[in-house]
Amino acid sequence: MSNIQIKEKLDKTSILKLYTDGCKPREEHKIGLEYERLPIFSVTSKAADYSSEFGVCNFLRSFAKEENWDYITDDYNIIGLKQEHDTITLEPGCQIELSIKPEKSINDLKQKINNLDKFMAPVLDKFGIDLLNYGVSPLSTHKSISLIPKRRYHIMAKYLWGILSDVMMRETAGIQCCIDFESEEDAMKKFKIANKLTPFMTAMFANSPIRGGVETGYKSFRALSWLNTDNDRCGFVGQIDDNFSFEEYVDYVLDSPIIFINKDSSAIPINGKINFAQFMNNGYETYEADIDDFKLHANLYFPEVRLRNFIEIRNHDCVGRNLQYSILAIYKGILYSDNAMDEIEELFKDFEYRDFSELRYNVPKSALNARIGNYFVKDIAKEILYIAEKSLINMDTDEEKYLEAIKEYTMDGISPADLIIRNWNGVWNKDIKKLIKFVSE
Repeated sequence: MSNIQIKEKLDKTSILKLYTDGCKPREEHKIGLEYERLPIFSVTSKAADYSSEFGVCNFLRSFAKEENWDYITDDYNIIGLKQEHDTITLEPGCQIELSIKPEKSINDLKQKINNLDKFMAPVLDKFGIDLLNYGVSPLSTHKSISLIPKRRYHIMAKYLWGILSDVMMRETAGIQCCIDFESEEDAMKKFKIANKLTPFMTAMFANSPIRGGVETGYKSFRALSWLNTDNDRCGFVGQIDDNFSFEEYVDYVLDSPIIFINKDSSAIPINGKINFAQFMNNGYETYEADIDDFKLHANLYFPEVRLRNFIEIRNHDCVGRNLQYSILAIYKGILYSDNAMDEIEELFKDFEYRDFSELRYNVPKSALNARIGNYFVKDIAKEILYIAEKSLINMDTDEEKYLEAIKEYTMDGISPADLIIRNWNGVWNKDIKKLIKFVSE
C-alpha cells in the first residue's frame, strides 16, 4: 500500500483554526515584547554592516559561542540566534531584534532584557558596536545600508512599491507588544481598541526626528516610512468595525497580493500577480496552497495591529530609558481590564474611522500636537495614561511604576522626539555624537 499522503485542499476553516486556537483562559494571559534596536559602529556612528570583520554576523557568531545559543540560518547564512523560547534575530538592515518568551509580569520581561543586554555588552564592546534605542538610523541612510543575506528580504525589497519602503526596511527600528485573548469576542474588542489607540501611542512614543544627520521636520520618521511602504498590506485592517470577526480579518489577508511563496526550500516570487484567495482557489502554476503558505503570507501582511493566535501591536518607534516598558504597561492596563476598555471606548465615542485614519497621517509630523476632531492628541494621551494607571493600580501588581517614564513626557505635552529636537538645536549644537550618546542609554 502506498505511504504517500495527499494533502487536503486548503480552505478557510483550517485557516480560521489558526486564530481560534489562540483563545486562552484569562488566568493564562501574558504579555510579549519584540524589541528592535539599531546597531552602529561606535567610532564612525555609521550603521553596522553584516559581513565585515567586525560586523553583525561575526558578533552573532561570537555571542553564540560564548553564551551557548544556536544559529538561525537562511541558505547557510546566520540570520539570528535562539535559546529555548527566546530569539535574537536580524531585520533587513541588520537591526537587532530581541523576541522574548511572553511573561505574566512586565518585571520578568524587563529582567530578561536586562540579563540579555548584560551578556551581550562585552561582545558588542569587542566589536565596537552600540545598540541605539531610536526609531530611524541617525546618520546612515538606506543607500549605504545593505540588506542582510536573507532571501525573503531581497524579494520584499524588490516588491514593496512605496517611496519610503527602503527606509522602512533598512533604517527603522520599532517595538511591538503582544497581547492574549480568551475568545473571538474578546479578541475583536481588544483588536478594535488597540487599533484606535495606535495613532495616540505612535505620537506619545515618537522618537525619530533626526535622520541622515539632519532634522527631518517629522517627529516619527519611522511612522512616515510605514505610511509610504505598501498600502495593500499596511495601515488599519478594515474600518475598525464594532462587528469585526476572525473571518473578516482573514478575508482582508486573503485579499492582499502575494509577494512570494516557499516551495521545495526555494522562494518563488509572485510579485502581486494574484492574491491569496486566488492562489487558494486556483493554485499558481504547478503549486497548490497549503497552511504554511498562508502563515508566510499572513506574516508578510503589516497592519498597525496584526492578528495571530495573539494580538500584535506594531506601531511604536524604538525607545529606551524604560519607555519600552511604558508601552507594555499601557496596553496591559487597558487591554487586560474590561472596565478600562469600556473607558477607552467612552473616550473615543465621538470619533469615527476617518478621524483615526486622518490622525495616523498627521501624527508622524506633529505627534502630540496633532489634532483629532476638536481635541489635541496630547490632551487625550493624558486621559489614556490616567485610565491605564488606574487599571494597573487595581490589578495590584505594582506595574503602574512602569508608566513613570512616559508620564514625564506626556504630562508636559511632549514626546521623546520633542526633547531630542530641543537638545539638537540647543545644547547638542547638531552634534550627531551627542544624539547617539543620548539614545544609547
